[in-house]
Amino acid sequence: MAAKLQGGGGGAAAMAAVVVVVAMVAGVASGGNFYEECDATWEPQNCWSSDNGKSLSLALVSNSSGSMIRSKRQFVYGSVSTSVQLVPGNSAGTVTTFYTSSLGDKHDEIDFEFLGNETGQPYTIHTNVYANGVGDKEMQFKPWFDPTDGSHNYTISWTPCRIVWYIDGTPIRVFRNYQSSNGVAFPTWQPMYAYSSIWAAEDWATQKGRVKTDWSKAPFVANYHGIDLDVCECYGGDCVYGCAAAFSQGGGCAGQQLTGGEMGQMKWVQDNFRIYDYCVDYKRFNGQMAPECSLPQY
Repeated sequence: MAAKLQGGGGGAAAMAAVVVVVAMVAGVASGGNFYEECDATWEPQNCWSSDNGKSLSLALVSNSSGSMIRSKRQFVYGSVSTSVQLVPGNSAGTVTTFYTSSLGDKHDEIDFEFLGNETGQPYTIHTNVYANGVGDKEMQFKPWFDPTDGSHNYTISWTPCRIVWYIDGTPIRVFRNYQSSNGVAFPTWQPMYAYSSIWAAEDWATQKGRVKTDWSKAPFVANYHGIDLDVCECYGGDCVYGCAAAFSQGGGCAGQQLTGGEMGQMKWVQDNFRIYDYCVDYKRFNGQMAPECSLPQY
């Protein structure tokens, strides 16, 4: 059984963050706090909540000891959102995450990963999507704000038609469902959990591992604020089809388009702050680009 989140004030070095978890399950809203909604599934001694379960901090204390929480509920489609204040100062080699994932080797996953850096250098915001265990669809950005100075909101919106990643309400990336028309794998049937974690990756995360973690600065602490789940709860079986119908918005994808204003925001982010796009990494893929790279995403 997964460990319960620890209570109390385990983080004098960490800034408290108020978190409210709200879920939409089969059209019925239910709410709770971290005690009620989440389990600490890895290194629970490095995870603490306070304010009656409304605040959460995750700590990385060594190369092998970080922390992870997971929602108790599984779901197919919906929107998951949280605000995060990332590790300040020299965070090289640390990875803070907010993502959704199913279980098993051929899992589905939708990622926000925040790769730390040396003091004064920008974080890398890493996004990816896996379907049936296959990823290799990375897109990375540098932030246009200081992600360690207060909280910023990160949202993953997953419907049968598309996945959209948002930062502070601004869309930064869209991945559309071209599975039936073009054979592009898309997460459609495996129930996912929502996760948050912090872990060590000094072998690859900062300049491909050239910059190592300064463990004298440990523990590295990330603070989370305001997790919201507006999802269709599902544990497999027929509910997968019911959830698809609930999020199809009338049965078609034509209406699930970004507005003109959103498209302008995303173009601004991608033109000015995108630092990696798998669709133009011709050397990595030997000139054989994924079919979705030539298809409209927006």
